[in-house]
Amino acid sequence: MNLTFEKAKEINKEHVTEESLVIHSLNVCYAMQGMARHFGADEDHWMGIGYLHDYDYQEFPEEHLQHTKEPLLAAGVSEEDVHAILSHGYGIVNDVEPVNELEKSLFTVDELTGIIQACARMRPHGITDLEVKSLMKKFKDKRFAAKCNRETIRQGCEMLGMEVRDVAEICIEGMRPHAAEIGLLGTEDPA
Repeated sequence: MNLTFEKAKEINKEHVTEESLVIHSLNVCYAMQGMARHFGADEDHWMGIGYLHDYDYQEFPEEHLQHTKEPLLAAGVSEEDVHAILSHGYGIVNDVEPVNELEKSLFTVDELTGIIQACARMRPHGITDLEVKSLMKKFKDKRFAAKCNRETIRQGCEMLGMEVRDVAEICIEGMRPHAAEIGLLGTEDPA
């Protein structure tokens, strides 16, 4: 059985409780929904993978993804879906290589959503009117959202055979409808 967004929320509810991590999980989830739409894949499944990807991070930040496989398998998550989740740590904390579009997308958007979030938070209308052109200026500035690894993003885009700006546009479009939920409506009321 493929993981769903609802199932991912149920599994994560006791493991990912810090607001910033919940928001990050949602950002990745909605970006993955956009990527699934782009590839004509199962959006609910990709959202579930995105939401669950940092399952063990809150409890084991120094041992990220080392406490993921067994608990998720025990919770009924398939081997394939666990592999997908583990693959976002490729070359960073493990050697689980992303091999399909789902895994390559997760690997790429995990870091990219951090830059999108940081950029949207600086804007009066948040993500609601964020354009890729503005985001790419910030992407080029290594000091902006410095913790977000640009090389990982570029590597992921290369794996996907896509340009950073194209993946960013898909992610923004995926995240935009959920602006209120993910705290990216901005500081000014657009009305």
